[in-house]
Amino acid sequence: MQNKTTMKRHKILPRDNWQQRVEELGFTFHTPQMPYWDESAYYEFSMGEILLIEEATLELWDMCLDAVDYVIEKRLFDKFYIPEWIIPLVIKSWNEDHPSIYGRFDFCFKDGSLKMLEFNADTPTSLFEASVVQWYWLQDIDGSKDQFNSIHEKLTDYWAEIKPLLGTMPLYFSCIKDNMEDQITTEYMSSCAMQAGIESRLIYVEDIGWDTQAKYFVDLKNNPIKNIFKLYPWEWAANEPFGQYIPEDKNSAYWIEPAWKMILSNKAILPILWELFPENKYLLPAYFEEGYLRDYARKPIFSREGANVEIISGNAVIESSEGEYGEEGFIYQALATLPEFDGGHPLIGSWIIGQQAAGIGIRESSGLITNNMSQFVPHLIK
Repeated sequence: MQNKTTMKRHKILPRDNWQQRVEELGFTFHTPQMPYWDESAYYEFSMGEILLIEEATLELWDMCLDAVDYVIEKRLFDKFYIPEWIIPLVIKSWNEDHPSIYGRFDFCFKDGSLKMLEFNADTPTSLFEASVVQWYWLQDIDGSKDQFNSIHEKLTDYWAEIKPLLGTMPLYFSCIKDNMEDQITTEYMSSCAMQAGIESRLIYVEDIGWDTQAKYFVDLKNNPIKNIFKLYPWEWAANEPFGQYIPEDKNSAYWIEPAWKMILSNKAILPILWELFPENKYLLPAYFEEGYLRDYARKPIFSREGANVEIISGNAVIESSEGEYGEEGFIYQALATLPEFDGGHPLIGSWIIGQQAAGIGIRESSGLITNNMSQFVPHLIK
């Protein structure tokens, strides 16, 4: 079956010694259990399609900012299951305009129509492969072609823009131990910040300490932590002892991503967006209650890697995924099934860096739910 858009999937021979080539870039999780990086194919876009994706990304980002303002003004935090104690930090980070570095909109592109499935706003992954790995693939395949990909340049430029906000203290970059993908993404973000002239240090989340007397966060050498980038979900931090020290922090550490991203990294934002912008051409109808839709996806308020999602048509569940999410409840979003190319279902991840649309990465799954077994497939512009 072939999709009706001009977007095309082409089969191609992988480069000789491709594993060595990507590993030389630092991309070592290309084959965790099964191939994740797949260069036996690529997707081709027309410039018109790229401009559509760019336009949608910018418009949706503006809508998301309006939605955050609305949630805070109406105090709808209970719909997002945001703990009461952290709400002042969410509001403070918003009112003080703490900057967002990045986010990734996930799009279904089918029959010429682009629909947002969700927004990965707090800890989006697939950044390094979208920014660096597929770019070097393109240079080897056909350096005369282009790609929707200025992610690296925009990251470096935006770090330089926010550098004055960090003062003279170093910026710590953190993720959990024993997760190669998170570590490589975090190290890549650190390298972009260093290129922007920011003093950067790496620390695992598990190694962040708390000085009980001084009342601030410290590193393994008991140096105070004033600025910190975390590849770690806010909802996890909010439910752990170290996260609950944040309101007591005498240094008022500058957290990136900021606490207001808790609103956008939550599936509850989807019904809010639909309430605020009904009939928007990039949005799918979404609700907090079941019963409005015949064909829909049931998604947990909190969920990652496509876990605990059900796709329902009529009264039948046509696809579902397992996981440990769903305790807080679900939202119900009108169904937009991903297109099919050669048995694969591509999901377009469109990156927003600072306030700019920066590029795309494509993850391809065998089913309609994009999960942690999906593969990353590069792209180019015709």
